Parts: sequence; C-alpha cells; structure tokens
Amino acid sequence: MRLGVLDVGSNTIHLLVVDAHPGARPIPAATHKSVLRLMRYITPEGAISDEGCDAILQAIASAIVVADEEGIDELLPFATSAIREATNGPALLERIRDTTGVELQVLSGADEARLTFLAVRRWLGWSSGRILLFDIGGGSLEIAAGVDEYPDVAVSVPLGAGRSTIGFLHDDPPRDDQVDALREHARTVLRDAVAGFERRGDEHVIGTSKTIRSLARLAGSTSARPGGSERATLKRSELADWVPRLGRIPAEARTALPGITADRTFQIVAGGVVLRETMRAFGVDELEVCPWALREGVILRYLDHLD
Repeated sequence: MRLGVLDVGSNTIHLLVVDAHPGARPIPAATHKSVLRLMRYITPEGAISDEGCDAILQAIASAIVVADEEGIDELLPFATSAIREATNGPALLERIRDTTGVELQVLSGADEARLTFLAVRRWLGWSSGRILLFDIGGGSLEIAAGVDEYPDVAVSVPLGAGRSTIGFLHDDPPRDDQVDALREHARTVLRDAVAGFERRGDEHVIGTSKTIRSLARLAGSTSARPGGSERATLKRSELADWVPRLGRIPAEARTALPGITADRTFQIVAGGVVLRETMRAFGVDELEVCPWALREGVILRYLDHLD
C-alpha cells in the first residue's frame, strides 16, 4: 500500500510518501516540503499569527495536492510542538479541518519521543541493546531510553533548534554573549531532565533529526557497515570545534558548508549548542546517527496496527 505521512512541525511541513506493508521496510516514493520556521510566527501571547496560520494552510493544501498525485491509500497527518503549544491551536486545527479536510493528530512530547524511539529500534535492531536517544526538533528536544521497542523513560523539553534561535540568538551571526546565554539556559533545563534517567555505561547513544544529521555530515565521521551502508558518528569534541566556527558565519553563507541545507541554516548554531550541552549533561562523548525518526515511527505504528 502507499502511505503519506504529513508532519506539521515547528520548522517545516513535510509530506513523505512511502510504499509499505506490515513486516516490510517502508520504501520512500516521494517527498514534499515547505519551510515555514513557525517559531517566528509566535506572538507574545503565545498564539500563531494570522500570517503563520495562512502559511500553514497553504503548505498543507500544497502537500495534499502532491499526495493525491501520488495516489496514496492513506494519509497519516500529525502536528508537534508549534501547534500543540499555541494558544490558538484548537481553533487552528478546526480551521485546517474545515478548509483542507485534514484532521491533524496532535502528538504530545512524550508521544514524539516514543514513536521516534520505535523507529530507531527498528532501524538498529535488538542487537543494539539499551538505547539512549536524543532528537532535536524545531520546537523541542526529545530524550528517551530503554531496551524494548518503546522506551522506559521519555521526556520532551523546550530546547528545539528553532525555539532556541528565536529566544536567544537574535543577531546574525549571533554574539558570544547570546550563545553563552543559550548554553546556560540549556544547562538549567537539562539538569531537571537528566534526573529522570538512570545512566548506564552500556547504552547505545543515538541522535536523530535533520539538525543532528546535518551536524554529523559537517563535523562527524562515517565508516562502512556490512552490506555497504554507512555508519555516521558525531563526537562532542567535534561539536566543540565546529559550533563556535558556525557561529561566526552569517546564516546565508552556511549553506556552502557540507550538510548545512537552506532549511536548517538559521537554526544550526542553536541546534549545535543544544546537542553539545545535552551530550555533556548525560556524560556522552560520542553518538551514532540514525536516519529514521518521527515520521518513520508514525508509519511503523500504523503498520503494526494493520498486522
């Protein structure tokens, strides 16, 4: 069957079309993305502005056109922190349903962490043992750990790359004192998050999301896996080297660097700061990058229910 998963996130609205059936690996068939950076449309009252709401509606309508052209059998639409936290979120969801016919499922932060963890476990397999997962989105950072297909502990904290950029890095490139303020804020938020996890030395530490993949392509390393695939890793020491260098480059110039795409260039510095502080807080020196994340988790859960 052909599935379309529509991810209304804090940075992009992304449609992924896959061919899949229970027990099989989903095969990507098409993709469509609108870069909105919704955090910049949040008003002081915590609502998404009229301009932002119009942009969301237009992006969803464009995605539905592509989904129809691709002949999908089922659309799996969901929204994350931007709509979840907006004071006008319920009204916007109703407007989306009335205008486009799409009824978005709003995922909680814990849901995001659990479904991303499921995707990572399926990608890596049982032999990866106990997993500690970091997932940096536009609005939030998800952290999860466990030995099964769903984590024993899953938390979400407001340290997304887009939110952190809007909240702290006001200049382009950011000033040193702005980066220092974000770093201190991240340490304060993570101090409480770490308390809920029992750290163990045998954990397989995984990073996922476009932000982490971009940083790994820029600063990390790759090695060959059996079967010809690549294993990408990223060390905290590499982040310590690259994040200050990124912070001295204007956003529009960062796309000349490997791995830094136009949709991430404005928030990659904040993402690097948050990731480095997360690894420091958990005592992690190196992580492995997984290409599957939340969208794949939503697909896998749907297929499991069909089976």
